[in-house]
Amino acid sequence: MQRESAPSIPHQTMMSSTASGSGPREEIVYVPCIYRNTGRGKPDFLATVDVDPKSPHYSQVIHRLPMPNLGDELHHSGWNTCSSCFGDTTKKRNRLILPSLISSRIYVVDVGTDPRAPRLFKVVNPEDVFWQCDLGYLHTSHCLGSGEVMISTLGDPAGNGKGGFVLLDGETFNIKGNWEKGDKSPPMGYDFWYQPRHNVLISTEWGIPKCLGYGFNPNDLKKGRYGRRLNVWDWTTHTYVQAIDVGEDAAPLEIRFLHNPDAAEGFVGCTISSAIHRFYKTECGDWAAEKVIQVPSKKVKGWLLPDMPSFITDILLSLDDRFLYFSNWIHGDVRQYDISDTRRPRLVGQVFVGGSISKGGPVVVLKDEELQSQPEPFVIQGKKVAGGPQMIQLSLDGKRLYVTTSLYSAWDRQFYPDLIRDGSVMLQIDVDTEKGGLTVNRDFLVDFGKEPGGPCMAHEMRYPGGDCTSDIWV
Repeated sequence: MQRESAPSIPHQTMMSSTASGSGPREEIVYVPCIYRNTGRGKPDFLATVDVDPKSPHYSQVIHRLPMPNLGDELHHSGWNTCSSCFGDTTKKRNRLILPSLISSRIYVVDVGTDPRAPRLFKVVNPEDVFWQCDLGYLHTSHCLGSGEVMISTLGDPAGNGKGGFVLLDGETFNIKGNWEKGDKSPPMGYDFWYQPRHNVLISTEWGIPKCLGYGFNPNDLKKGRYGRRLNVWDWTTHTYVQAIDVGEDAAPLEIRFLHNPDAAEGFVGCTISSAIHRFYKTECGDWAAEKVIQVPSKKVKGWLLPDMPSFITDILLSLDDRFLYFSNWIHGDVRQYDISDTRRPRLVGQVFVGGSISKGGPVVVLKDEELQSQPEPFVIQGKKVAGGPQMIQLSLDGKRLYVTTSLYSAWDRQFYPDLIRDGSVMLQIDVDTEKGGLTVNRDFLVDFGKEPGGPCMAHEMRYPGGDCTSDIWV
């Protein structure tokens, strides 16, 4: 299905996604860094990374804000306000929200006073989340047009699966309660995106928190412990109205509507099934999904299972809704697809930057439907990169794709023990936005193995002015 071109971001709140593409080049990036499961006894911290090529501190961590507690597992982040609040001159994008995946604590960071040296503004204690919302294991944070902040959850305080949403006041950051209403709720949660013009919010499912805590156990497969649904909510009434099944143990994670606020479609990446599904509004007014990309598993020996899935762990759409990008954390490649026809994505760029199938490693590929031979180990500036490509973030003009290599500390430790020992990295991939194509920028490397507190794992990346995964246009 052909779709109309999407709309265009100055600094604070961005008028339209197409205007955003002509916004200023990023100069700094905020990156949560994790010490949980490393044995180093350090708190997680928020790193500020200099990404300005003209700066003497280019590709260096220029500031570290340690959290006051141990074992939080910082993961994703969001803003106190964004493009959903465009037009409200009282709103300033000056607070970064950091929900903790494991502790369920919420940190609010002041990035407005000095963007290059963030400071802690407020801590919301997990007990308040537990008692006021009966939720825990916090994941995605999005601001709402109402000025509130909403955070999705994986479960209840005991670690059972439960998909819900914590609502914060956007000024005081006090808990206001649950966003969801009614008696029905999904059995699991993870990410979410909303599209008010279609009166819809769609959330995804990873797995049951108390099972995820110990790592990836193949015995949990086919037992209903990993997610399989896209969960559809009525945006106006806050009620759960529909479940879309994308397959047993699919584990649909990151979900992205097209940036065009009129669009009634988007994409979701399924980790364990290694597939991309397009979801869309039907002529009947409900929602459906169809698989549009399948990354084939590889027959291997020397790995956890005889069939190695790619593990699609992050996806994003360019601000002009022209390209889809995703990372294959286990196979080790980042891909770029032309989605001019959303039903038929076309592969136009691919680059390997790590992973589990490199030559000389413990894994031998016996059968591969895509590659003629195993890729060479990825080395940059003399460092052999541990782990695989995981979180990705695209520049506003679509020409630079930043990549980090840590997924979740329990899975990092299991799949890539060298990542725990040596620390993760942040890379930059140059993007051909005309014909498509991906090339590693060999001049850029942030080595989190050299941190003063010891090697750590870097996760999601945020620009101070907003980006294509933080901002929703309404």
